[in-house]
Amino acid sequence: MVDSKDFIYGKIPHRPPFLWVDKVVHIDADHIIAQKKIPADLDIFQGHYPHHPIMPGVILCEAVFQAGAILIADLLQHEKNGAAPFPDGVPVLTRITAAKFKREVKPGDTVTLKVKLTEKIGPAWFLKGKVEVHNKTAVKVSFACTLTQKKRSLKTRI
Repeated sequence: MVDSKDFIYGKIPHRPPFLWVDKVVHIDADHIIAQKKIPADLDIFQGHYPHHPIMPGVILCEAVFQAGAILIADLLQHEKNGAAPFPDGVPVLTRITAAKFKREVKPGDTVTLKVKLTEKIGPAWFLKGKVEVHNKTAVKVSFACTLTQKKRSLKTRI
């Protein structure tokens, strides 16, 4: 288990309040298992069904996408013998398909994020993800990521 924020911060550019991964439970060459405890006092619940608060499905998908980006970063770091995973860009979502929402996630729940790399074609990674709550599937989604290039400032080009 890798529960260090430093590990996560070293893999993806996301930071609070928009970081949706607390710890990495397992990671290997083609899949990752991570977790996120959904804070009961999250501001989102004041407006998203305030009398029946549920975690927005789009945020649950974002958590899966972030776990996928951690997996991609880890794979790239291994390919580069430990070098920084994204020296020239950051991973960005390029496709979302087959999103299915099956179960509600409530304030205080801990979700498990499972992502599997299904294919890599050139600079694109194709993945399948799942969010589980209480050992049952809450969300399933297929998605793709690629690296975006950092734009150089005019000053660095001159």
